Amino acid sequence: MTAAHANEGPLLLLDGAGLWFRAFHALPEKMTAPDGRPVNAVRGFIDMVAALIERERPARLVVCLDNDWRPAFRTELIPSYKAHRVAADDRSGTVEEVPDTLSPQVELIISLLDAIGLTSAGADGFEADDVIGTLAFEEHERPVVVVSGDRDLLQVVADDPVPVRVLYVGRGLAKAKLYGPDEVAEDYGVPRQRAGSAYAEMAILRGDPSDGLPGVSGIGEKTAARLLTEFGDLDTIESAARRADPQMTTRVASAITGSADYLAAARDVVFVRTDTDPVSSGDGSLPSSAADPGTLETLMTELGVGSSVGRLTRALGW
Repeated sequence: MTAAHANEGPLLLLDGAGLWFRAFHALPEKMTAPDGRPVNAVRGFIDMVAALIERERPARLVVCLDNDWRPAFRTELIPSYKAHRVAADDRSGTVEEVPDTLSPQVELIISLLDAIGLTSAGADGFEADDVIGTLAFEEHERPVVVVSGDRDLLQVVADDPVPVRVLYVGRGLAKAKLYGPDEVAEDYGVPRQRAGSAYAEMAILRGDPSDGLPGVSGIGEKTAARLLTEFGDLDTIESAARRADPQMTTRVASAITGSADYLAAARDVVFVRTDTDPVSSGDGSLPSSAADPGTLETLMTELGVGSSVGRLTRALGW
């Protein structure tokens, strides 16, 4: 990849935790360092970053972090939010249940990113999704490509002021699908003109067990999409339900009015924030050489990840 190619590319925003979780579960734990430590997540994540750079040829890249995977401002509104992911022995409700062999690898991944010179960013009190939402919202020069296996981020797709697309890798990078407003509207039946926001509102209505969101009783994805197509947005749907609009069945109207408190709270839980203040390790520029060659060499040797790092540095054009 030449510098010219990099300068023409998009801003690439990676859902860090989502990607290294996927790497961890995709590769066997018997993939170890010379001292026996598992490095499956490290190798898988670094390989994925290399492949994404080769594929997208970004001008800038930021690995977005979960500084708070279950923010208080969300759990205060909906206590069940991600509650099933809390570690069994954690009474505070703030520690995520993570495999014992993954947590140490996350620290190693961050150390490798720092030594290579790739940017990571997080915001205290916020999830990676909120950092992604903020950085995408603030970009006014380059196209943005968000990489995640979490469909929640489909809500950030946009055409203006710059194209924002989501590369959904839920079925692996080889089967990744690039989503913009057209694709979100086509796959989920929501209005194209506000596909991102409509997707979030559909998620609010149908609920999401993986995030602990109950949804509105009796309203699934198809009904939610139909309501959004017919009425335009969630505010109008609720207004129609309150006035018993003849276009809405009595059952649906009753379910919606009966869920008024949930619907009011869910907006602030489901919609990603665009007003965080991320702390970044850099400006997102792709490094032309290692930021810390000594540390990088030490990590490569200790972890036995030379082949993965080599692929990444070749993708960077070193």
